[in-house]
Amino acid sequence: MDKPDKRKKSRAFRLALVDAISHERIWSFRYTRTAMIIAIISAVLLIVVGVFSLVAFTPVRSFIPGYPGAISRRQAVQNALRIDSLETRIMQWELYAENLRRVVSGAEPIRMDSLILNSRTSTREEVDARYLALRDSLLRADVEQEEQFGITASSLRKNLPIEALSFFTPVKGVVSASFDRALHPWIDVTAPAGSMVMSVLDGTVVYTGWEEEDGYILAIQHSGDILSIYKHNEKLLHKAGEAIKAGTPVGVLAASSSLTKGDHLHFELWYEGAAVDPVQYIKF
Repeated sequence: MDKPDKRKKSRAFRLALVDAISHERIWSFRYTRTAMIIAIISAVLLIVVGVFSLVAFTPVRSFIPGYPGAISRRQAVQNALRIDSLETRIMQWELYAENLRRVVSGAEPIRMDSLILNSRTSTREEVDARYLALRDSLLRADVEQEEQFGITASSLRKNLPIEALSFFTPVKGVVSASFDRALHPWIDVTAPAGSMVMSVLDGTVVYTGWEEEDGYILAIQHSGDILSIYKHNEKLLHKAGEAIKAGTPVGVLAASSSLTKGDHLHFELWYEGAAVDPVQYIKF
């Protein structure tokens, strides 16, 4: 007598499609429980992979709420570029103001190449502002004590306001770009290349230099806390430290280049540490 097989046989199932009237079998499918579980898991994985591929590799993802589209990414890149350009512009203005302060005080101006080298090696040491103010006040006290009993033409002119001074025209021409204290604190005077650039008042040359964007630059310190700056020169006729009379040629106007539009003189006028509109005091 054979022993009964105690192993459990795998149960099989059949899925059939039968005609309700004739009871004819149209379609049938036989499967086991294991096969059904594997089929369900495979279908779920296939659906997940299909949805992921549809979202990751097709433009459908742009319709998902909160997902950045092409327009928003383009705007983000443009905003980043604007922020970078604004930061660069602010740094240029800060450097320009610092150089102007140094030129007025007679110190050596900061150059861009030196800033780059210092930023790569070590941070630039800060100058003690209180020490500079104290030194400046002591110097002013000494000068006032020496001149308190002397009456000279320069001391008389120093007491005159800027409105009472008679300025020479730096160059004969037309003002092509007007003064704006925030965005354009200078004027551009259109004149032929090679024109002589004149000093507007008596003074002393405190700075001469050259920059790729502005050409040769000259700054003259005048009495009464007035400073004049002349840019876009082809060459300069004086050096730093030389005394200049009003109406004396100080430079030769350069021709326009790829960085400048048209032949013109970049002219700045500063009074008591602030930029002023030269058109209010000088006839062009």
